[in-house]
Amino acid sequence: MTSRQRFERAALERAALEQTAFERTAFERAVAQAAAQLGPSRVRALAQRIGDGWPRSAIPGAVPVPGFAEAAHAVLEAQDAERVPDAEAVAYLRGVADGHAQHAREVRVESVWSGPSTHAVPVRTTGQVLVDLVSEAAHELVLMTYSARPYGPLLEALGAAVERGVAAMAVVETLQGAGSALAGAEPAAAFTSVSGLELWHWPIGKRTEQHAKMHAKLAVADRRVLLVSSANLTQSGVAGNIEAGLLIHGGTAPQRAAEHIAELRAKGLLERLR
Repeated sequence: MTSRQRFERAALERAALEQTAFERTAFERAVAQAAAQLGPSRVRALAQRIGDGWPRSAIPGAVPVPGFAEAAHAVLEAQDAERVPDAEAVAYLRGVADGHAQHAREVRVESVWSGPSTHAVPVRTTGQVLVDLVSEAAHELVLMTYSARPYGPLLEALGAAVERGVAAMAVVETLQGAGSALAGAEPAAAFTSVSGLELWHWPIGKRTEQHAKMHAKLAVADRRVLLVSSANLTQSGVAGNIEAGLLIHGGTAPQRAAEHIAELRAKGLLERLR
């Protein structure tokens, strides 16, 4: 039986059992919250333990990840309070998990702009999207920029990300690499206030083409969200100039971008800045 068939069967069973206006909203809310907090694989693990007949007291400790015990307690309490049969609860949990997994695989693309806005065409701004992307990162964060100047909201978000354990790195151009195209402080200096942020560059000696530049401008969070933009990580880039970009949720593009940068590091084409 496919996941869709399981979900539809569970819905039919619920309809047959609930011939009155009674709704098991507490159970549904608990499952939805568990799926949002834990992700599809943990919800399936919870369904598996219930389906296998584990004692209620043992299920919350079955998966040693943060938040699982609390979410499992909430689901089990709501299930017991509303007398949801185990078979129905398992089918519902698996259906919700499959739905979340499918949604995670879907690709969403939206345009992102810096510069003046128009009320007739609402678009998200580069600065806000960038800060949101950094603020929502849970595990890994990769930035690339040609030019950089301190941008307060971004630096604050980066500092908070590092504090909560996100592995964060920024690849920047250097004044030597840019030649006469950049002046003033080194782009890396824009990030020196963020303790724990790794800074990387493309050494001159590793560039096979004369006058080649590290010109990429992007941000990747957790290999699932990718921002590609013409904007440098400067106040003018993310706010003042007219710049355009695309924000990609899901699909292979965010993962491939992060993997490509990781491979450049592994091959020594990118090196840590000292």
